[in-house]
Amino acid sequence: MAVVLDGLASYLQHMLLEMAKEEVHLLLGVPDEIKKMGIKLGDLKRFIADADKRNISDESVQSWVRELRNAMYDATNILDLCQLKAMERGPSKDMGCFNPLLFCLRNPLHAHDIGHRIKNLNERLDDIEKRSKTFNFINLASYEDDKKKVESSLRARRETTGEDELGVVGDKIEEDTRNLVNLLTKKEKNIHEHKKVMVYAIVGVGGIGKTTLAKKIFNHDFIKLEFEKRLWLSVNQEFSDSGLLERAITEARGDHQAARNTKAALERTLKEALEGCKTLLVMDDVWDHHAWEKVLKPPLIKSLSRGSRVLVTTRQDAVARGMMAEVPYHHVDKLEQEDAWSLLKKQVVGNENNDEQKVDTLKDIGMSIIAECDGLPLAVKVIGGLLLQKRTRRSDWTKVLNDSTWSVSQMPEELNYAVYLSYQDLNPELKSCFLHYALLPKNMVFWYKQVVAMWISEGFVHGNSQDLEVLGKEYYDQLIARNLLEPDQGYIDQVVCNMHDVVRSFAQYLTRDEALIAHKTEPGHTNNINPQNVIRLSLKSKESESNELEWSSLQAHISLRTLILVGETKINPGDSLSSFPCLRTLHIEDGNFDALSESLVQLKHLRYLCLDGTDTSRLPENIDMMQFLQFIDLSNCGSLTKLPCGIGMLRQLRYLSLVYSGINNIPRGFGSLTNLRILKGFPAHVEGDWCSLEELGPLNWLTSLDIRGLENVSSSSFAIKAWLGEKVCLSYLYLQCTSSSGGAHRLVKQEEQQHIEKVFDGLCPPPCLENLTIEGYFGQRLPRWMTSTAIVCLGSLRILFMEDLPYCTELPDGFWQHPSLEYLQIKSAPGIKRVGPEFLLPHHHEHPSAVENFGSGLKIVVRGCDGLERISNLPNLQDLMIIRCPELKVLEGLPALHRLTLEDYDMKTLPGYLQDVNPRDLHVECDISLIASIAEGESGPEWDKFSHIKQVKAYAGDDDNHIERKWYVKYTIDPFSFKTNVSPSADASGDETEEVLLDKVEQV
Repeated sequence: MAVVLDGLASYLQHMLLEMAKEEVHLLLGVPDEIKKMGIKLGDLKRFIADADKRNISDESVQSWVRELRNAMYDATNILDLCQLKAMERGPSKDMGCFNPLLFCLRNPLHAHDIGHRIKNLNERLDDIEKRSKTFNFINLASYEDDKKKVESSLRARRETTGEDELGVVGDKIEEDTRNLVNLLTKKEKNIHEHKKVMVYAIVGVGGIGKTTLAKKIFNHDFIKLEFEKRLWLSVNQEFSDSGLLERAITEARGDHQAARNTKAALERTLKEALEGCKTLLVMDDVWDHHAWEKVLKPPLIKSLSRGSRVLVTTRQDAVARGMMAEVPYHHVDKLEQEDAWSLLKKQVVGNENNDEQKVDTLKDIGMSIIAECDGLPLAVKVIGGLLLQKRTRRSDWTKVLNDSTWSVSQMPEELNYAVYLSYQDLNPELKSCFLHYALLPKNMVFWYKQVVAMWISEGFVHGNSQDLEVLGKEYYDQLIARNLLEPDQGYIDQVVCNMHDVVRSFAQYLTRDEALIAHKTEPGHTNNINPQNVIRLSLKSKESESNELEWSSLQAHISLRTLILVGETKINPGDSLSSFPCLRTLHIEDGNFDALSESLVQLKHLRYLCLDGTDTSRLPENIDMMQFLQFIDLSNCGSLTKLPCGIGMLRQLRYLSLVYSGINNIPRGFGSLTNLRILKGFPAHVEGDWCSLEELGPLNWLTSLDIRGLENVSSSSFAIKAWLGEKVCLSYLYLQCTSSSGGAHRLVKQEEQQHIEKVFDGLCPPPCLENLTIEGYFGQRLPRWMTSTAIVCLGSLRILFMEDLPYCTELPDGFWQHPSLEYLQIKSAPGIKRVGPEFLLPHHHEHPSAVENFGSGLKIVVRGCDGLERISNLPNLQDLMIIRCPELKVLEGLPALHRLTLEDYDMKTLPGYLQDVNPRDLHVECDISLIASIAEGESGPEWDKFSHIKQVKAYAGDDDNHIERKWYVKYTIDPFSFKTNVSPSADASGDETEEVLLDKVEQV
């Protein structure tokens, strides 16, 4: 049930309203049929919410739901075709306004065809409604209340932190980590002497924290010290032999040039990469013991040195037995009641309206809810996300506890009922978005703007055309707030998320009737479900040519509305897209597509087209026939050098990405795409007295703009004509000069520097801008709108990246006036000597200075700024990272500094400015000679520089053996603790005896 009937019905009603705002009853030959369809949908909608709910576990209603679903899909296609015919003709002067139905009046044959199809559809709906009476559906009025939730403003977002993730299995994780580290590193002198490589297993149900525990072990300092190489392989259910071997070779840093055309060749390469190495191999989420016994064990068992270990995480004891793991296996225990309550409170107290004392008054109900979660950390976390949406009142919590969902039957045991309960609390549109996310292949980056674009294309996000992306982002944030999506901590601002395996399994179970998800390559794997019933198909194929997916094997899926395909596909002469007449979303990534490009125009309903990383070299010249296209992503299409002239006729286009494509110019008339919201990789170029920047002038609805090649702009007047300051919705701006980016700079004359300064001056953004990146800028001064002291030009700016500024000499005092700034990164700006204003002027409390307000809770990263000498006078700076800034001598005026990170492997001594600051945490990444000096402690030359800091962690790696953070020093001031695995007698290489290390290594 990938479609949520209630959500689909709402979308269909929205289509009817949009198309028939005027004189609907005049449709020639079928009076009132459109109106009748709307009424009938309204009648059905009263109880399809109940049908949605019962369809999950009641097989008796599934065929009825499928029939209604197909009828509604047909209805959307009929209305699309009606609108398309009207678009092809275009509005005439006497039509008053654009009205597809009035156009039908003037086209009797077309009106008759549409009318006949609508009549047939209404008869089907009549029959479906009659048969619904046998199921005794009820009216779930509460769905109307659910809708109002998303329309209201979002509550405060709870950021997922590393600490929260570690706490997900309760306080016992430290003890478990310590025991398993000791087990993996213990010397067995008798019973296991005959075993060269020993296997240990972590066993537990989904969502209990097996992977979290394994990661903590994998990254433990003693493990890094003990093993020359560490390999992490996420195996999963859908592994293939060659794919697993290839990933193992990558993890082992094997020879990527070696032959890989056979399994034997891959085994040989892996064996060579690990020959004689003491290795830890972690195999995460193993479902089939053959992944070890038949695939990895043969090449590894003879090549690894004695003492190597395999650590496996699995849900099944049988897998551990099949891998001949040492007994007893480590079973991850469920949470104790008090640990579970602490975890639940962490989620709920994240609400700005909740305080811990208030939540504690509901502990009795909370403990009953926890009992229903059966001690699973993931379940507790998801339920916490649900309670976060509720009022902190006894009645609301009691309603959650008494929900009948806890006792639903006929669902597989491995699907957690807490996830089900949280799912049922979503409104219909959010349910659809949640289920759709489970289609996306794991371990791939999908930016939130891509995800929202897919949701809009599918009709899950509908309403006011101007606000679709805003509403889609609210849906995305809601799923994060409910812990159904997990922000990837490698990206700022929650722009990339992941979905936990247990949550994904639940969503895929619900999509089983109409979605085929096969992220592997096996012969015939697309035949497990009737192809004509498949509405959404997601395939990931990364295998060798012999297993390449045949395009022809997909063409039986004639009802597809969504096709996501990652990897190579075998396309034969005659193959085309004509088999998918209903397709609305087409996402092809890292594969071949060029042979199919010309047949794109056959996809009349297509809204979303992504060809990221494909071999596409052309788009159809008559692309303007695809009038419903809203999103086009041509990122990394290096062979594509030209946009078709007809692209300017795609008046519904909202998103266009040309990033890292071969396109260096755009056709004139591009400015007619006034519906664009997101434009990425826009090339600046000049032809005579015309510049492409002029085409940006009319695009006033842009929220995100990325311009490249600004060195090509011959006059600042062209920049002014882009009218960036008039784009009152613009929140993200990226400005790049490509000729200077990447670090290899040509000598730029002073006249050129002054010219680019004027060009950038003309690109003044609006005050609403939140995220700005400037890259490759070769002016001496910053654009005037970044430093103006007359008014706060960028009062909403939160995130600022400045990279590769070879000639910029200063960040003047006028720069430090942005009160909303949260994150600033300055990279490769060798001419900048000072970060922070020169003076911090005194002020009266009632009138704080601009600098005093600058960036409350600010983080600054400076990287590769060779001339930087001082960072000062930033009273709100809390987090500072300094990477390879060798001339930095002064840190002062940083009273709020909490965390300081230094990274420089050429640093011979700790900088003296550490004595002038007092951060709570100091983190140092350096080479072994400096770590050895720090390890001397009170008797060493570095002690006075860091001894006043509350907590210090310093690390050095072993480059020869590719071991990161092999050596460390950890110090805390209160209670006093000083731990290191570098002995005072260690030489510059850090070498010492194992016995000394065993005495000095930090215990977990």
